[in-house]
Amino acid sequence: MFAIIAENLAPIMFLSLIVVLLLGYPVAFALAFVGFLFGFVGIEMGLLPINLFGAIPDRIFGQMSNETLLAIPFFTFMGLVLERSGMAEELLDTIGQLFGPVRGGLAFAVIFVGAILAATTGVVAASVISMGLISLPIMLRYGYDRRVAAGTIAASGTLAQIIPPSLVLIILADQLGRSVGDMYKGALVPGLMLVAAYSAYIIVMSFIHPTRVPALPAEARTLRGWKLLQKVITSLVPPLVLIFLVLGTIFIGLATPTEGGAMGAVGSLALAGLNRRLDMPMITSALYATAKLSSFVIFILLGARVFSLTFYGVNGHIWVEHLMTSVPGGVIGFLIIANLLVFFLAFFLDYFELAFIIIPLLAPVADALGIDLIWFGVMLAINMQTSFMHPPFGFSLFYLRSVAPSRAYKDRVTAATIQPVTSGQIYWGALPFLGIQLTMVGLVMVFPQLVTHYKSNALAVDPASIQLNVPMPGAGSTNPFGTPPQPFGAPAPSFGGQAPSPQAPSPPAFGSPTPSFGQPVKPPANAPQ
Repeated sequence: MFAIIAENLAPIMFLSLIVVLLLGYPVAFALAFVGFLFGFVGIEMGLLPINLFGAIPDRIFGQMSNETLLAIPFFTFMGLVLERSGMAEELLDTIGQLFGPVRGGLAFAVIFVGAILAATTGVVAASVISMGLISLPIMLRYGYDRRVAAGTIAASGTLAQIIPPSLVLIILADQLGRSVGDMYKGALVPGLMLVAAYSAYIIVMSFIHPTRVPALPAEARTLRGWKLLQKVITSLVPPLVLIFLVLGTIFIGLATPTEGGAMGAVGSLALAGLNRRLDMPMITSALYATAKLSSFVIFILLGARVFSLTFYGVNGHIWVEHLMTSVPGGVIGFLIIANLLVFFLAFFLDYFELAFIIIPLLAPVADALGIDLIWFGVMLAINMQTSFMHPPFGFSLFYLRSVAPSRAYKDRVTAATIQPVTSGQIYWGALPFLGIQLTMVGLVMVFPQLVTHYKSNALAVDPASIQLNVPMPGAGSTNPFGTPPQPFGAPAPSFGGQAPSPQAPSPPAFGSPTPSFGQPVKPPANAPQ
């Protein structure tokens, strides 16, 4: 019995973690509990060294000194300040007026503003709640189908998951041991393709069911001509400048992601000051929420380090590698199974939990199979978006549910009675966008160049063309190391010439006649006595 347990301790440990999580315990404490429990079991069974947990302090302080993770509080603070400064409200109102005459114009405005908020805030909750509070009442006022309106808002908010500076991309880069800048570059094209796919869905809907996505009536379009153009410029330029400040400096290599996040936090305070929303209560609430989210991430990370210490000690990584590499189909088979695993676990775990639990198990297998880890990480990041969009833990749907009207109310503009938005309508509206996200996962899998373009500027070196030329000191004037210093001030001897001293005969130069070792060698005239 003990032999069977010892041989299968790794899968038993993993299944125990799933059970503890399903019981509803917090993820950070569940990870640490399972790690400590099976660590003591392994020590008692003689499978693990008795000083196993002596490595925990080093692991904890190693994470505390990880500068990459500093980007998380910076980007979180930036997003929260922007969300409270009224930038989302200005953008939605302006772009809604711009696209108002077009069928589906409000939906286009929500999608484009969602992309801009994703590139400035990187926080899903801030995007969904802002757009739900501002745009959902307007969409309901002018006759939008509730399912289309809810699905568009929920899906557009999840763009903050994949469009840089996404928090989950920072976590994935850290777990995969890759550059955050490369992860950002790789995720940019798939993120923009998702924006285009969402817009294409609204276009198709406007032709098939035009009454579900009507244009704004003329009386609702209050801005026209020069006033509209001026409003667009004043509303779009500041966030675009902030996007360049954050992402542009990272992409061109001028700043690290942490430095870019710090500049973004300062820029968000400047924008809040321009909007006259910068006050101490707003800063205090943003700092409090930032500290709360950052502590949440760090606690999960520390729990994951305890779990991984024991899991690797019982050769769990070898068990996972053998399990995944035995899947038929090679690399494609592994990618399919890995994506299916992440998709189904997303029903029960959110993206932080998936990043800290599943990615460290899959990354070594992907690396062993020769898979580009940036490509692999971006693919899984798109897949993790689904954790926001389907029950039972679709957080984007919950965020929208919290701000959507749950009972009938009288509209303040039209004085008409607006019926509530039900949870069923929110879930049904999310399904088409969920299908778009899964389709994007397949496209990235089939066309890896959508992500691997991040290597296009890298210097390609052919290993066969590498030559190692080590210059000899004093071999000529082209010596890159310069003339070596001589002992006691003596000049450098030339190879094949006279020796610097009678006791050290010099070797002959290549091609010169071999000296007779029986003959005495005369010292040079200027040799030291």
